[in-house]
Amino acid sequence: MSGQGGQDAKFFQRGKIQEFRAELEAAESKDKKFTKRKTVLKKIVANITMGNDMSPLFTDVVQCLGTPLLEIKKMVYLFLVCYGRQKADQLHLVIPSFLQDCNDRNPLVRALAIRTMSYIPTPVVIESLTDQLRHCLKDRDPYVRKTAAICVAKLYAADPRKAEKGGFVEMLRDLLLDSNATVVANAVAALSEIGDRQDGVIFKLNLTVANKLLTALGESSEWGTIYILDSLLRYVPEKHSDAEMIAERVIAQLNHANSAVVLTAIKILLYLMNYMENRRLMEYICKKMGPPLVTLLSSGPEVQYVALRNILLIIQRRPAVLKNDVKVFFCKYNDPIYVKLAKLEIMYRLAREENAREVLAELQEYASEVDVDFVRKAVRSIGRLAIKVQPAADACIQALLDLIETKVSYVVQEAVIVIKDVFRRYPGKYEGIIPTLCEHLDLLDEPESKAAMIWIIGQFANRIDNADELMDDLTYTFLEEPNEVQLALLTAAVKLFIYKPHSDTTKALVHKVLKWTTEEVDNPDLRDRGFMYWRMLAINPTVAGEIVLAEKPPITTDADRMDRGALDQLLLHTGTLGSIYHKNPETFIRGATGKALTDSPALNPLSRQVLVPVARTNLPPTTVKVPGPGPPEPTMSNATSQDLLDTDSPAPQVQNGAASSAAVNLMATGSSSQDTPEDGGEDDDAVPQAPASDPYAALDSAFGGYLADEPRPQNKDLLDMI
Repeated sequence: MSGQGGQDAKFFQRGKIQEFRAELEAAESKDKKFTKRKTVLKKIVANITMGNDMSPLFTDVVQCLGTPLLEIKKMVYLFLVCYGRQKADQLHLVIPSFLQDCNDRNPLVRALAIRTMSYIPTPVVIESLTDQLRHCLKDRDPYVRKTAAICVAKLYAADPRKAEKGGFVEMLRDLLLDSNATVVANAVAALSEIGDRQDGVIFKLNLTVANKLLTALGESSEWGTIYILDSLLRYVPEKHSDAEMIAERVIAQLNHANSAVVLTAIKILLYLMNYMENRRLMEYICKKMGPPLVTLLSSGPEVQYVALRNILLIIQRRPAVLKNDVKVFFCKYNDPIYVKLAKLEIMYRLAREENAREVLAELQEYASEVDVDFVRKAVRSIGRLAIKVQPAADACIQALLDLIETKVSYVVQEAVIVIKDVFRRYPGKYEGIIPTLCEHLDLLDEPESKAAMIWIIGQFANRIDNADELMDDLTYTFLEEPNEVQLALLTAAVKLFIYKPHSDTTKALVHKVLKWTTEEVDNPDLRDRGFMYWRMLAINPTVAGEIVLAEKPPITTDADRMDRGALDQLLLHTGTLGSIYHKNPETFIRGATGKALTDSPALNPLSRQVLVPVARTNLPPTTVKVPGPGPPEPTMSNATSQDLLDTDSPAPQVQNGAASSAAVNLMATGSSSQDTPEDGGEDDDAVPQAPASDPYAALDSAFGGYLADEPRPQNKDLLDMI
């Protein structure tokens, strides 16, 4: 092989068009074995490979088609594939040779001719292709039939109407019952390609065809096996027994050596399990899926990562698949960082009371690694483990305190972030560690960790003796802090004031923060929150305390779980890019067709309950009217031309008091109108509008004298208080 490659290397030299043309003309004489012609064509193909334009030689190369040597035909056809579209006006010179080769005795020549024609989707070639393709689909040789099956997909891409009217799709369906497994696989691949362009309407399977495809699995190549397995997603079982029977035949593919075949088989089994009712069989399938997934982790890091991202989806839907294999996902010293991070997430998903001690010990080891990102993720995973597994919470908190004592900046910051969530998960249980956190306040320099510590100080200000001093130090750089920290400081200052309303320090602190927030900060969210707090404290501090210090629901791990319907939809893309990104392909690939479970009598009730329809793509443009603050534009549907011309009519008078009360009523009842959609019977509530002639008449006094450009509290109660 290497010797042949070394001999062909001499052809990869840039040549001139005139030299090649002269060599082709010279090769027409005294070349009985076509050696000279073959050598020149190899030079031309090598120059095409190097990116040199050889299209001026089109006429000269085409003349070599009459040569009866297969190797020369292959090179000429390769030349035609490269330059056929550019030389569409000269393709009529090639059509007779195409037609002659389509009827050649050699099946390789017939297949080569039909394949080359399908690569040149010009009208003159397509017109000649249709008749020959019809014959090749029924050719006696399976090699020609399998090539013709793929050509139908190319014809459909070039001219869908001609492919449908010519009956080629029906002929492809007939090939599904072919005796040759390779022909069946290519027919499935072509129908899948066509079906994706037509939202899957063209390619639907019934039980008979599905069984026939499963029979061909044993004789197919590994890529043919993938096509056949993937096509089973188009079969919708009508009975539980049908899904169970097909699953039992697919299970054997889990032992395949090709990782793509294994992932595709797992995808089909997960799909069919939505249509089963035999719990014992489902448990058996889950048990059989575990070892192949574990085996994939012995591959290279790239394959490992693909497997890990798919496993992360699978264990969320079927935790029993790998519930006892958490040790398999412990990180190795030589794993790339992206593999380590993926394994960490899976370790957290598989953690439960029985293995929490082992997982925690492993996470503590990771927290002393060198890679900063990996250490951060490990520390955060310890906190998440405490939230998820309640019996392990004490050990996790002790582990976090030990890590804080290391005084490593990024470790302390991650620990503070997760401890904030632990306080929410177990209120009143671990507040004794707050002094330890306050001792390491100087190590916090990132916005998220600062905001978490400020939240802790504000939330437990009544239990921290020097909370006002800590807050005073933290607010010293208020105007230079990021918005996230400023929002946390604002809320914490208000909480501190509510806890200690008679302290002069807290009064001065909250006044200073509110003044900065409403007068010197540009962020609209921060300003709005400042005005809201100021107004609440000015009107009724007691009610403000009930609102700001309201009891919060304990944090749970439910937010970590993917929506069941979206998860079922993503599992239909197992082994594809969608399963790696954890996104449906139609969201990041233009023109991609979505997949979703199809309802049938056999579909499980829970799967039916969370059924997600396929997202529509390429929607027609629609005009959406959003009522704005300006006058509504009259349209011909609700205004005549006379109405548009008649602009001198007097505007109706609207009393200010009525407008004000209407605006107040609208503001007071806006939430209740959204809570009761049955009143209006529409998805979107109607937006009331003033008369078109004076659209701003109803805005007078609507805000009670509250100026948007210079907001102030309506009374001086708060200022008097502080």
